[in-house]
Formats: sequence, C-alpha cells, structure tokens
Amino acid sequence: MTTGLDRLRELRTRGLLEKEYDQVAALLADESGPGGAGTSPGAAAGAAAGRLLAGLDPDAVLAHHPRTPVVTVAVTGQSTVGHVVDPLTGELARHGLLLRHVLGEHGTYLRDLTGPGGELREAAPDLTLCLLDAETLFCEVPAVWRAEDVEAAGEEVLRRCAALADRAPGTLVLNTVPLPRAYSHQLLDHRSRARLGAVWREFNARLLRLTESATRLVVIDLEPLVGEGGPVTDQRLARYAKVQLGAELLAAYAREVAHLARALRGMTRKCLVLDLDDTLWDGVLGERGPDGVAAAGTLRGEAFGAFQKCVKQLGSQGVLLAVSSKNDEGPVLAALRGHPDLVLREADFVRINANWEPKDGNLADIADRLDIATDALVFADDSPAERAQVRFGAPEVAVVPLDEEPALHVTRLLADGWFDTLALTDEDRARTGEYHRQRERRDLHESSGSHEEFLRALGVRVDLGPPRPHEFARLSQLTLRTNQFNLTGGGHQESELVSLAADPERHLLLAARTADRFGDNGLVGAVLGTFADGALHLDNMWLSCRVLARGVEQACLSVLLGRARDLGLSAVTARYVPTARNHRVRDFYPSCGFTRARSRAAGDGAVDFHHDLARVPEVPGHVHITESFGGRPADEPR
Repeated sequence: MTTGLDRLRELRTRGLLEKEYDQVAALLADESGPGGAGTSPGAAAGAAAGRLLAGLDPDAVLAHHPRTPVVTVAVTGQSTVGHVVDPLTGELARHGLLLRHVLGEHGTYLRDLTGPGGELREAAPDLTLCLLDAETLFCEVPAVWRAEDVEAAGEEVLRRCAALADRAPGTLVLNTVPLPRAYSHQLLDHRSRARLGAVWREFNARLLRLTESATRLVVIDLEPLVGEGGPVTDQRLARYAKVQLGAELLAAYAREVAHLARALRGMTRKCLVLDLDDTLWDGVLGERGPDGVAAAGTLRGEAFGAFQKCVKQLGSQGVLLAVSSKNDEGPVLAALRGHPDLVLREADFVRINANWEPKDGNLADIADRLDIATDALVFADDSPAERAQVRFGAPEVAVVPLDEEPALHVTRLLADGWFDTLALTDEDRARTGEYHRQRERRDLHESSGSHEEFLRALGVRVDLGPPRPHEFARLSQLTLRTNQFNLTGGGHQESELVSLAADPERHLLLAARTADRFGDNGLVGAVLGTFADGALHLDNMWLSCRVLARGVEQACLSVLLGRARDLGLSAVTARYVPTARNHRVRDFYPSCGFTRARSRAAGDGAVDFHHDLARVPEVPGHVHITESFGGRPADEPR
C-alpha cells in the first residue's frame, strides 16, 4: 500500500515539493499515526518527512502558495544543534506550516541572543530555540569536580537564562537538561551521586519556574520525552561532532516545538469529538445493551476507564467534549446517565449526536451547533472506515487514529498536542458551562417571535475598558484564536499586548466583557488602535463567535466613536483585510457609518475606511454598555 511518505518521496523525486506543498499535511496525516505502526506513537514520521523535505525552498513554496503560514525559527545552543532542523521541518509541515530557519554557530548562543546585531536577531524569529545540554553546565566546572561545583555552574547558567528571556528575539524556547550517566557515574560513592542528582533536579525545576515571570519564555521539559524515547545522546557523535542530544530525542523535541508554534499561531483546536463503542467504553452498545459495555472491572475495561479520566481532565481545562456515535440516542443517554463504570457523564458533553448518519455530517452539525469552524474539531474513533470517511468528507478535521488496543488510547490522543495552549485562563476552565448556557440561549431564540424579541429578552450587558493585569493571557488567546470577527486577520502575543497597553499616549487597547440573563460570558472582545495626527486608527477588532449578532460589536464601536469625538479627534480610520474566515464582517465598518477611503493596500485586498465623527451611530437599544477608559459612563446622555 502506498503511504503518505511514499507519495512525498515521489514528489521529491519529480521536483514538485514546492509546487505541491499544500498537499503535504494531508499526505502526512495517514492511518498509521504519528509514529507509524509501532506500539507507541513517536516522532519517526515527522523526522522521515523532514529528511524528504530537506532543502525545501520557502520562497518557492510561497510563490506557489502565498497564503501558507510561515514560522521563522532561530536555532542556537551550547553544542551542535543543526540536526533539529530536518525533524522540525517535517513536524511543521504535518500541520500545514512552513519553516524558515536561521542557524547559529556552534557554542555561540550567548553572542547570538544578546549581541546588538547578528543574523539570528535580524531574522526577527517567531521562535528562538536555545538548546541546552549537559555541556552547558559541565563546561563551567573544573577538570576535577564535585557536586558543589555543578551547583555553582547551575546558578550561573540560570542567571544567564533569566537574562536571555528578556533579550532574545521572539519567544525564547529553552529546555530542561538530562543528566547523562557518563557524568553521574564519574562520582564513585552513592552519597555524592545522590547529591548531584538533587542539584541537577533543582536546576531543572528552577529553569521551569522561570516561565512564571517571563511571558516570552517557554521551557520544554525533556524528561517525559527521554522516558519514552531512546538514549539522550550518541557518544560517538557527542565526542566527534559535538552533538550532545541524540536524533530520537531531537525528533521528539521538534514535535513539541511544532505544537508550540501551532499554539502561537492561534491554531489550537477547541472540541474533541468522540466515538463511543470500543472508543469510550469496551463493547458495542447496540449488541450488548447498557449493562454489557464496560469501562472498569475487566482487563480491557480498565484501559477504557483510564482513557475517560484523561478525556475528563482535558475537559476540565476548556476542551469542549462532544459525541458522534452510530447508535440510537435513548440507550446512549441511558448509559451516560446511569452506567456505574463511567467517569464521563451526559453533563460533560456539550453535544451528543447519536444517530445513523455519516460522521462527517455529524461533525459539521456539531461545529454549527457550537458556532465554531470544523477545523476546530478533533475526532477520535477506533474504526478505520469511519476515520477514512471523515478524512474524505471533512479533511479539515484532525483525526486521532485509535485502534484495537485501548491501552494506547491515551498516548494516541495526546501525541499531537491538538489542544496545547500557551496559558490557561479562567474562561478556558469555565468553557463547558458557558456552552451549556449557549444551549439555553438557543432555546430562548427558538421560542422567541423574532430575533429582536430574543435580544430584548436576553438582556445583554457590556463592559468596555482597559485590560486588567490578569486578563492579558486571555486577551492574547482571543486575538490569536478568533477568525470570524477579526477585521485584519492578525493576532498578538501576551508580551506584545502588555507593551502596547503600557503606552496609552500612542495606543488604545480595550477589552470587552459581556453578560446576559443566563450568566457571565467573560472577556469576549478586544479593540486595538493607534493615535496619530489627531485621529484614531483602528488596527483591529476581535469578537468571540459566541456573542456575534447580539449588538455587542455595534455597541463597542458606537462608544469608541463617541469617545473619539469627545476627545476632539478629527476622524477614526480603519482597515479590513479579507481572510479565508472573516468574510462575514467585510461590511461591518460601512454598517456603522464609515465610508470607503481612496487608498488601498497592495496585494492583500485590504480596504481602508474613514469616519468623520459628524454623526455617531447610537448604541443598540437592547444593549446596556458601560466604559471605563476615561470620563463619564458611555450610557450617560451626551
């Protein structure tokens, strides 16, 4: 059978990799899973793909596919680190991303990351990978050393890393450092080895804790990767080529970096859709009945129970859970409500589709009901036929290939980090409850005589003001993940937003929080603007799809225009840049009294708009809005 890698090899042979790059992600999403047909999904497929993609010309790819997302990565470290480029190329390609890399010289990471110029800094990378290894510490100790010498070296390295977090370009990625046996067993007595082990673990723990105070720093913990992979290093390569981290470990590390890059791009998935029979429980419900399936009490049942616990853990952190199962709805609900084995219950799911319709259609229905796109879904199923049908009918859905061995379900579900995010927010943790309230709002809408009657009954309340200190992580997440109401298609990292908010004379940054009769929606919108030449330019506006078409966007812009007029500004200008997902808001500015300006941005289809503030639109009558970015409340008479 021809595999995706076979097809990729054929494209390379024919010189078509750049021209056909838009097909690579689909070719690599094959049924064997990330690590091939072995018992543990690993990074082998990504590494193999990277070798086939070696030498790929990013500019040639962009000439054929100009909308391909590019991730610029700077790579440096204590030792030789160029071997990470190939697996990283493959891992990014698996997610539809294109790597543009710049490589530092051996042993020059301090100069690379702290010097005023240099190739790495000039590349303006999205990610800066600074690979640490045992030599990072041991190059600082004397020829004859004790654990105390290593502890002192660790202190110095930690000091440098803390400084790098503030000065390195882009998001800095460090890693914990495995302790090689070749060093630990140079100490002959077990007491000294124990002391060294404690010192080493304390160094890694403090390295991980640097992320608590540095918003542009990520530390990848290599310990879980070492535990599931091969040796930390190949001693021959370490001695002769200064390659301190082995190929298998670098491939697993590259996979983690690709997940991080995807999160930085706002490509985190939102909803996990699960099959039931032989996926969530052992057995076929339609054949055995509710009492005949198991998720505890048997050898296989215990494995399904562990999988359910993992899924529930994901749900507690904001992953929406849904069901698509070929079953009758009644028995499914009976099992979820009353089966004694189950960890997951009906209330854990925001949508349960139990019917006999094709699963690609069910996935589309789930996305529609949740007001999210189908490319926000992850689908997990044990049936190769069902997975193939979804891959064909809904190729934008990420598919997790489970198989007949339930003990591997957890590993396969977590292998691709589909739900990884930079920071977890209070809104994330409350998301499942919010989507249950969304169902209540939908019921109210369906029982209302008109949309206007629904809005009056809903009681929309909006608070518009500067972001509070604890809200920047959520604000960044909103800008990166929002695709539909995103006027220019861009997003910002947390550190960027903090910097913008710190300069209120030049920049305007506002957060919109909403609530209604069913509860608090949290922070759902943002406005970013720039003051220049006596006018305000709206750089972008974002609004969560959860609150679209309720007048929130019109209310926020009305208040903003009124405030600009009160400040004596001459105009408010704005720009709309079309993307694949924001077409529904292309007329938003004209609907609020903006006129189209003559100037246009070249090449991206952007349209500029202008508002002279002569006539500011009213806040929709059903919306109660307050603002706190200066002066009297917005709902006071002007």
